[in-house]
Amino acid sequence: MPLSTLFPRARLATLIALACLSQAVYAAPEANPSPASAQTTSSNAAVLQQRPFSNDADYAAVTRGLVAPFTGQVLDAQGKPVWNLASYEFLNKKDSPATVNPSLWRLAQLNTHAGLFEVTPGLYQVRGMDLANMTIIEGDDGLIIIDPLTAAETARAALDLYYRNRPHKPVVAVIYSHTHTDHFGGVRGVIDEADVKAGKVKVLAPSGFMEHVMSENVYAGNAMSRRAQYQFGLYLPRGEQGQVDAAIGKAVAISGTITLIPPTDLISQPYETRRIAGIDLEFQLTPGTEAPSEMNLYLPKFKALGIAENASQTMHNILTPRGAQVRDAKAWSQYLDASLGRYGDKTDVLFGQHNWPTWGAESVRTLLADQRDMYAFLNDRTLHLLNQGLTPMEIAQNMQKLPGELQNKWYTQGYYGSLSHNSRAVYQRYMGFYDGNPANLNPLPPVESARLTVEAIGGADAVLGKIRAAMDKGEYRWAAQLGNQLLFAEPENAGARTLQAEALDQLGYQSENANWRNIYLTGAMELRNGVPRNPGSSVSVDMVRALTPQMFFDFMAVRVDVDKAVGHDMNLNWRFSEPDQAFNLTLRNGVLTHREGLNPKADAGLTMSKATLEQISLKQLDFPTAMQKGLIKLEGNGQKFAELLGTLDTFSPQFNIVTP
Repeated sequence: MPLSTLFPRARLATLIALACLSQAVYAAPEANPSPASAQTTSSNAAVLQQRPFSNDADYAAVTRGLVAPFTGQVLDAQGKPVWNLASYEFLNKKDSPATVNPSLWRLAQLNTHAGLFEVTPGLYQVRGMDLANMTIIEGDDGLIIIDPLTAAETARAALDLYYRNRPHKPVVAVIYSHTHTDHFGGVRGVIDEADVKAGKVKVLAPSGFMEHVMSENVYAGNAMSRRAQYQFGLYLPRGEQGQVDAAIGKAVAISGTITLIPPTDLISQPYETRRIAGIDLEFQLTPGTEAPSEMNLYLPKFKALGIAENASQTMHNILTPRGAQVRDAKAWSQYLDASLGRYGDKTDVLFGQHNWPTWGAESVRTLLADQRDMYAFLNDRTLHLLNQGLTPMEIAQNMQKLPGELQNKWYTQGYYGSLSHNSRAVYQRYMGFYDGNPANLNPLPPVESARLTVEAIGGADAVLGKIRAAMDKGEYRWAAQLGNQLLFAEPENAGARTLQAEALDQLGYQSENANWRNIYLTGAMELRNGVPRNPGSSVSVDMVRALTPQMFFDFMAVRVDVDKAVGHDMNLNWRFSEPDQAFNLTLRNGVLTHREGLNPKADAGLTMSKATLEQISLKQLDFPTAMQKGLIKLEGNGQKFAELLGTLDTFSPQFNIVTP
């Protein structure tokens, strides 16, 4: 049978979508946002009385130890900017504009301080050249790097900045503190994999690192990528009416090259020590906290505690808006307490992988205790209220402030996480999505519910009138809820789009939380300009290569369209020649499953190297060409294999969010 007949459209398109971000650069259109309303102006002015602005110690801390500033851009090989700190020059104004919450403006200004900083002699950080920090430990005969940023380009630029100002030593070890892409994606910018394979460079990570990197970034990766565009305001223009900050840093280097070199040394015990380049390191595993696989690091020589992302200059997320597994606030609190108990009396400086350090033993102990109490409060207070019968939104409304002195500390404010989202996340962890109300047991889907709601109110014109009335009163949350109903009932209603965008503008301008601001303003932008076109690929070559065959098959099962697959039952053998592994795939009832080993009664069998599958997954090769070149051997009923490929969907990353 000719290959053109066997594979009329058969090819595996992109096999994964990274949860982080697309590597395409998007030129944001003119968003034409509305100005701050009188109510928003008044709301933001009131914040000046609500937050501890008289405490300005962070302005000294954020500049402490500056060795060399960074103010410009990082360019890729084609000369296009991967990172552009200069785009935030508008933040040089002392006073916040009416379109930005003053508390968020303060943090946005602090996060613009970028460059090479001395944390303590022999311990340095490059901050403000990506979302995360890159930490550099000077050993006797080499450097130890903690978290090489998101992209190879920014990581290389960060290391170059260090080398221009410090003695040149080779990198002998890289440490991944946890599994999020901004903490490992730039690794090829600072080390060569050949040196890793030769044993010249160690790569250390917490136990379960690769498994969690894959599971976080593959199965729901397409949806996470899209939602991350909202969370980080990736396509918003930088400015007073656009993106000003990302709370734990300025932004994400979305157009850079995301890389990954698998670890050579896993930390698997609760506490483990290593000696590298004459430096003693003690690791503390903290699974289930800010990431499912994460670890802190204590450096006795420097009396310094690296707290990874378990403590920062903001409340963090129990459930990030881009999507993730719900984190364990109770465990998070307990690990911080363990850090305080074990290291609190012998630490002079606390450094994290976002924001700036905290110096002074008493200040370090206070911050650890405060953040411990904050996460414990989030867990325990939510449980207290849910046990009284309150539902998620009622709990969120009840938890408007932190208890005691926590409410008056800058580093407990809801810039990244929020009391509203975090309390609902804790509820979800313990109780699930259902609030117990029978009316919410099987509600109508959004479009049908919206259509009936608009009809019940009296039609589109009546709803528009109520939205305008809510806007006039400054009731923007209610206006946005009404606008959402009308948009899902009538997506092309121009009046609804205009009013909804204006309501989202005001909610964004008032938000102290950077994520919330970015989400609101991105929604408003897309209502005015449509969903951004994204011609790039979110595929990382290293991520594809790191997938095990089982992970390939797991994601293939996610891609199966059950409606296409029903009626095409089959059994296929799939053997890899390099490495020598064999699997049996079963498509039955429209569901694809797999197990190790071969079935002698299979309908068909394929033999290929894993490298060939990787090339196909990256669109560097297709199945027919691979077969013509002899890279794939097909036995039995090849039509069955073609039918399997015909059931696979390729996900579009640019699906609608603010409209159906």
